[in-house]
Amino acid sequence: MRVASDTSGMPITFEGFIPLSKPEISGNEWRYVKDCLDSGWVSTAGEYVERFEKKMAGYHGRRFAVATVNGTSALHLALVSCGVSPGDEVLVPALTFVATANAVVYAGGHPVFMDCDDETLCMDTGKVRSFLAKECAPRADGRPVNKRSKRKVAAILPVHVLGHPAEMDELSAISREYNIPIIEDAAQALGSEYKGAKAGSFGATGCLSFNGNKIITCGGGGMLLTDDSDIAQMARHLSTQAKEPHPYEFTHSQIGYNYRFNALQAAMGLAQAERLTEFVSLKRRSAAAYRELLSGIKELEVMWERPGVKSNFWLCTIRVSARERDDLIERLISERIQARPLWMPLNTLSIYENCQAYAVEKALNAHKSCINLPSSAGITGAEIERVCAVVKRHFQS
Repeated sequence: MRVASDTSGMPITFEGFIPLSKPEISGNEWRYVKDCLDSGWVSTAGEYVERFEKKMAGYHGRRFAVATVNGTSALHLALVSCGVSPGDEVLVPALTFVATANAVVYAGGHPVFMDCDDETLCMDTGKVRSFLAKECAPRADGRPVNKRSKRKVAAILPVHVLGHPAEMDELSAISREYNIPIIEDAAQALGSEYKGAKAGSFGATGCLSFNGNKIITCGGGGMLLTDDSDIAQMARHLSTQAKEPHPYEFTHSQIGYNYRFNALQAAMGLAQAERLTEFVSLKRRSAAAYRELLSGIKELEVMWERPGVKSNFWLCTIRVSARERDDLIERLISERIQARPLWMPLNTLSIYENCQAYAVEKALNAHKSCINLPSSAGITGAEIERVCAVVKRHFQS
């Protein structure tokens, strides 16, 4: 019998196991990958990479898309291509996966951590505005400088946490007022919408991830989206080791990166993208089922979307008391149901403890009280009922 372990290190067997988020591979994946293999174009050349880029650009209403080896590399390229330089600061949510802040460091920047909104878990726009107004002073070009560190604030990097879109109207207003570009981390939010527009379509750039647990997957991979031809050109150039377009000489004008995406991944991604609308509908239906089945438990809240937005419900999330969180996670795991807490707030990690964190309070409370439940696109109604039955028994015991 195959055995694996979840993030807590507890052994789990696959028989009867309900995973947190597994890929749904039942479309044209085999056919497209075989076609790719038969053609011999399996590396970074061939038609599939371009087709996948065009598919994602069109879906988001963007002019350009640059496929990358993963979502973190897309963020790194976005930061550099949007002008973030060594020594600059970037406003980053405290509550997100560590890759968001790491990409800032890759670019030579310094993350400044912002608190989360209680309801959406996304970046608290009120605190962003407060930080820029109270803690910063304007330069001659209008860009703010952190009065404490004397560093320029070069970008705002909001994350659409767990698929729920951040408050993009207010962030866009702040971006215009302070002349700071927005780089959207939409890794968790492919298919989500804010007031009718796709997550990833608002900032100077939007960045996607196609990791194995995302709503569509290539087994890995990411993508940078933009409407700016200069940003797209720079990102693509840097992603290919900054090789100049000489017909045969290897000439390089600057330090580049090996962030290229391969055709095999693109073939799989294209097949997955054909079912994206279906996957979003399935995840939203599952979230609604969780909400209905758990509605009678006064000790928990199923986190939901705000009016005017459409979440892809990448991971359905419940909020319980801090004293119940670990016990409930352990109960679910013991019943062969994978569950996990939210990420540790990044400002509490040893690697970032010396970075500035502005009035971060709610992020720690969210970490202590929230649990992600199994949310695969292919999860069955019976599996959701089983998860909810375990949750109900926990609170009845």
